[in-house]
Amino acid sequence: MNVAALSPYAMKLAGLGRKSRLRTLAPREGIDFTSNDYLGLAGAARLKAAIAEAMDRSVPTGAGGSRLLRGNHPEHEALETEAAAFFGAERAIYFGSGFAANVALFSTLPLRDDLVLHDALIHASVHDGIAAGKAKAIAVPHNQVEAFEREIVRWRQAGGSGRPWIAVESLYSMDGDYAPLAALADLAGRHGGFLVVDEAHATGVFGAGGRGLAAALKGPGHVVALHTCGKALGLSGALLTLPAVLADYLVNRARGFIYSTAPSPLMAAAIREALRIIADEPWRQARLMALVNFAGEEFRHRLGVTPSGSQIMPVMIGDNARSLKVAARLRDGGFDVRAIRPPTVPEGTARLRVAVTLNVDEGQIAGMVGLLALLLEEERR
Repeated sequence: MNVAALSPYAMKLAGLGRKSRLRTLAPREGIDFTSNDYLGLAGAARLKAAIAEAMDRSVPTGAGGSRLLRGNHPEHEALETEAAAFFGAERAIYFGSGFAANVALFSTLPLRDDLVLHDALIHASVHDGIAAGKAKAIAVPHNQVEAFEREIVRWRQAGGSGRPWIAVESLYSMDGDYAPLAALADLAGRHGGFLVVDEAHATGVFGAGGRGLAAALKGPGHVVALHTCGKALGLSGALLTLPAVLADYLVNRARGFIYSTAPSPLMAAAIREALRIIADEPWRQARLMALVNFAGEEFRHRLGVTPSGSQIMPVMIGDNARSLKVAARLRDGGFDVRAIRPPTVPEGTARLRVAVTLNVDEGQIAGMVGLLALLLEEERR
């Protein structure tokens, strides 16, 4: 083994360790307060039955090629047709992951003369897509509609001739707060641009029938939405919903779509069932909101933390090492809560990210919050 060649990597890992930023893979253990399986669908009987039924129909596990070659299976097309109808879009395209979908979108659709304005807290996959694209990009302070407009006006005054692309998450993955979608959609429309809404943490949870927060934006042709399938839908992959001409452009120009083996047709069949479940079983949304409200009151009264109002509830710690310590002690107590540290969140904002899902009940929420209150009190002494 060439130790000298490996030493730069070992040194960088050691540096991360000194900053309490070293990451390792940890097992799943304890009561689930960290997953994105918000509706408890990952182990749902209906999904298991749908997969078994698809296998009985000889739907293959692997596609065997890219979508533009032999990998385009009828299950992919059926999913995309049903998803477009479900989310009220002209078209839908199925990708193997939300990360892949965002990279394909932002590296392909904004053209050289366009401008991408993204919220400062946007997903990492958007940054990677922008970096691979040709358009100029500007980070805008979180949820500040006026700042988005100022940047567009400044760009136009400087000779900007393309279209602005406004990129936001409908529900932010680390803070649990919401984007002002109506105001942003209006802004994009007034300036002849597009609004891209990453619905990763809202699909299945919010909106009529679990259609997401962007579903309330009635009929605008300038809205593109990403619906991931690996969170509330309990599976994997992602669906981009968008105008037909943009879908066709992605099929022809998005390298991540053209040159990747297509996602599993079996997974596409399962996602079709997941969409039916969230439409057929509204009790899941209602039950989750009841748990969110219960957890919010527990956070307010026992931790002195203002609840986010969503299923994602951050508890700010600040220090990386302390956040790791508290999370480890929670896991020792039987509750799987993870620490989130930079660069996932800004420097100095290390936190516990508590996720409320249908995998827990009120008693377990109360037990976790009670232990967390004790641990935080000990940390303050």
